[in-house]
Amino acid sequence: MTLDPQVVAWRAARAAAGTVPLYTQTLAEARAADLAAIRAGSGAVEPVAEVRDTTVPGPAGPLPVRIHRPGGDGPLPTLVYFFGGGWTLGSVDTADGICRRLVNLTGAQTVTVGYRLAPEHPFPAAVEDCHAALRHLAAHAAEFHVDPDRLAVGGDSAGGNLAAAATLLARADGGPRLAAQLLVYPNTDQRPGRRPADDEDPMLFNRHSVGWYRGHYLADPGDAAHPLASPLLAEDLSGLPPAFVVTAGHDPLRDEGLRYASRLREAGVPTETDDHPGMVHGFFAMPGVFDAGRLAQERAAAFLRRAFGLDPAAATTDADNG
Repeated sequence: MTLDPQVVAWRAARAAAGTVPLYTQTLAEARAADLAAIRAGSGAVEPVAEVRDTTVPGPAGPLPVRIHRPGGDGPLPTLVYFFGGGWTLGSVDTADGICRRLVNLTGAQTVTVGYRLAPEHPFPAAVEDCHAALRHLAAHAAEFHVDPDRLAVGGDSAGGNLAAAATLLARADGGPRLAAQLLVYPNTDQRPGRRPADDEDPMLFNRHSVGWYRGHYLADPGDAAHPLASPLLAEDLSGLPPAFVVTAGHDPLRDEGLRYASRLREAGVPTETDDHPGMVHGFFAMPGVFDAGRLAQERAAAFLRRAFGLDPAAATTDADNG
């Protein structure tokens, strides 16, 4: 697959600027650089009717959450969003651009969960935090203006992994009932040795990036086989909410994302895929740089509108393009 011309130009600019891979930096440096890159690529900040920062109880203390709301009163369809960053980087700020855009495209509200980061808090801390936040939001739906019948989870990269894990836990708990799951280039298989050996480009997210994040997240390498770390390894995926899986052609996580989508379909879960052959990991968060990022957000929003019953006339989608 050939790199999209916009990716070629972006990669050349990074090289000319002397950009170094996040996995060669200290944690503090990488966390700052990651947020700066996302903000630079997000495009203009889109206004929404309301933005509120608050907390919800977590297993080890309060968890920050950021709520983006459209106009209007009453219970709202809600996407609980988990940011990306390899379980090591990121915060509610990381997903701010994505959530503003999805609110404006869907008319739903988003709640971004600030889960604990590794290596300070390795697996399963992030899973436990996301699970606790989701349960709290569902149990206190009126307080957070959540329509409990129109509740979904989503996330990009590590956040997609956490969203998938959240659906498994919700099914095991018997609730909350979820209307949808949005999985953007999710990490679904933590086992090492699953990526191409020639995936070395230091200007792009590569197999070394994957290994660096995994090394921080999994204090015990044996946890790679745990289904809450590697949802692809869950024995049974039946009964999970309808899924929309976004992948990029030049992403070491592409194959496992597509395999997870395939397994969901085999289990009877309605699943759509949106593959972008010329794109790279991270493009969904960078609509200011990549036209495909904006398109993928629009397709994801269309899926959510259908799942929330906001667009019942739309019976088909332009997704499943690869």
